[in-house]
Formats: sequence, C-alpha cells, structure tokens
Amino acid sequence: MAKSTTLRVMISSRCDDKFPAGPAGRPLSEIRRELKTEIEALEVFGKKLFEMWINEETPPQGGTWDSWDVCLQAVKDCDILIALSNGNAGWAKGGGDIGICHAELTTGLSQAPGKVRLIALGDIAITNTAEGERNRRFQEYVNRQSLFRGGTVPTEGALKARLKEALYDALLALAQAGVRESSKGRFYSGQALDWSHLDFRARRAEMRRVLRDAMRQRAGSSDDGDHLIVKLAGTETVVVPDAIPAAITVGAAKEMVGQPFLRDHQLSQVLKGKRGGPVHVIGCHKNATEAQATKLLGFPDATVVSAPFGIFVADNVQKVQFAFIVNCRDDATTRHGVQRFFEWLAQTGEETLVADRARARARIVSAIAKEVRA
Repeated sequence: MAKSTTLRVMISSRCDDKFPAGPAGRPLSEIRRELKTEIEALEVFGKKLFEMWINEETPPQGGTWDSWDVCLQAVKDCDILIALSNGNAGWAKGGGDIGICHAELTTGLSQAPGKVRLIALGDIAITNTAEGERNRRFQEYVNRQSLFRGGTVPTEGALKARLKEALYDALLALAQAGVRESSKGRFYSGQALDWSHLDFRARRAEMRRVLRDAMRQRAGSSDDGDHLIVKLAGTETVVVPDAIPAAITVGAAKEMVGQPFLRDHQLSQVLKGKRGGPVHVIGCHKNATEAQATKLLGFPDATVVSAPFGIFVADNVQKVQFAFIVNCRDDATTRHGVQRFFEWLAQTGEETLVADRARARARIVSAIAKEVRA
C-alpha cells in the first residue's frame, strides 16, 4: 500500500479502446487523463487528497522492469483500484496467457478485495481468435466475481459520474473498515476483557449466541425450533454455530467442539424438503491455522482456504464443510468475522458451491440416519 500524504488511486482499463464503442467514442486514455486532472485537483482543508496513477504518464523504469511488472506493482501499491471493464482482457505475453487488465483485476482482488471497484462499460464481442479466447476468459472471470457494479454505464458523462461515486464509496468504506481494524488488538480492555474473565463454558455459550444472532439477522435466515436456517445461493441450509473458547491448542477447549460433523445424522429431521447441510461455523477465541483445520477434519485431502475471516474447509467426498471464524474476542470482532465470511462466499462465487455440497451432505446424512435407526 502507498505510504504518503495522499491516497493513491489507480484506474485499470484499456487505453486505445474507444468509449462509447464506435466512431463517436473517444479513446479511454483521453478520458483517463481528464479524470486524473479533475480528481487530483480535489482538496480537503486546502490539501490534496488523491494521487492518480495511469500508465500513460508513468516514467520509464529500470532495465529489470517490463510494462507488465510496472502495472502489477502499481496495483499492489495503490490504495484504491478502479477497473473500467469493457470485456477486453488487454495485451498478453503469450497466446495462452491472461491479459494485463485481467491480471490487474486478479491481483487487486487477491491482495485486497476491499479496495477494488469495478465499473462495467459493456462487453465487447468474442471472436474466434487467441485474443477472443483471452477476452472470453476475462469476461467469465468478471462474472464469477459477482462484483457490485451498479449497471453498465452507456455514456462518457455517466462513466465519469460513476467513477466519482465509486471513489466516494471506496473512501468511505475503507475509512470505516480502518476504524474497525484499528479497534482490534485491544483485547486487554472492554468487552474482550469481560469475555476473558469467563470460564470456558460461559465463554463458549456467549460466542455461540453472538454467532447465531449475527447469522440469524441475515436476509432469508430463519429458525426451525432450536436450529438455524440460512439461505445460501437460494438454498435453505442448516447452519450449526459452535465455538472453541480458547486457543485451539488447548485440548480442553477444543474437545468441547470435537468433530461436530460426526453427529450430523442427529439433524436429519431438520433436513426437510430440499434443505441442505449441515454447515458448521465455528468461532475461535484466538487464531487458527490450515494445519489445525485439517486435523479437525481428520485427513488432509480436502479444500482448505485461508481467508480474511479465518479458514474454510470442504471435503468433496463426504461433503463436510466448516468455517473457522478466528479472533472472536468480543461481540464486534465475532460479528465482523461472520460478515467477512459471507462476503467472501458472495465475492468468490463459493456460495453456490457451498450450497451444492450442502444439498449433497443432506442426502448423505439422511442415509446415515436411516442406517442408525435400522
């Protein structure tokens, strides 16, 4: 990230492509230069707020750098990345490679998705060439990310207005996220200290209560008796909240949760109709690692993902799924972890896969329950 007295904004887009497409449009590079001039002129209390990076005005780099390296380094260094996507993946080094626009967006989303904003300009047509195949991959990638973009902008005026809206939204959202992040780590006072005063049983109960409440308040969530039902990709899914009230390395705390999926068959009566699940969401009072998550599952051959909320694990054979929400030290950090988990599901497209596995898991659980009752 940039460390300076201004916020560094990068605009990622094609340079020579015209917008709007056709003879009446202007090259995007001209529009970018105008936006750079206008945005860098903005001041707060007499001081400049933004520095805008566009590759057209970047000075030559050393001999060890090529233009690909320079662009990707700019993505990593910027505070806000605004991608103007017309479905053109950009130039590439080889026929089977991804384009530079594709690489810039991928790098931004993998490094810090919260700083990325996408503005859709409408997709160009796919041609039966290596370039067309590259564009097809890029367009499919953008669609899979499910990034909120507010509709396609049709005119240059609408593009400039949308970019300013995106910049305002990013500035506000990142400032608020910074406040939340900066409040973390102070686990020696306030509610975090109150939770630390609790014994394992009481702390686990409090963590489970907050996890359940945070998920229950999501749109489409409901109760079925004592059980929590959450909508995932349109599928009603039984979600089981639980909590490890200390470090996972503390045996007495870990044993309170054990391997909860071994008891999934006890929930077969809740899996009515087309409901899926269970999916286990486990709050961890402290941190967790991929190795610890794999050990809880019982074998290593599974999907294991480290994400901002913690660890997600999915067994693609038995369809067991659980998420570790780490650093659940108080109400705020626990709710924020749940929020980031569901944001990750939506942003990556994993929500659909989780729902598919949950439906398969429900069928497996029902079969096991019948055998147990036989």
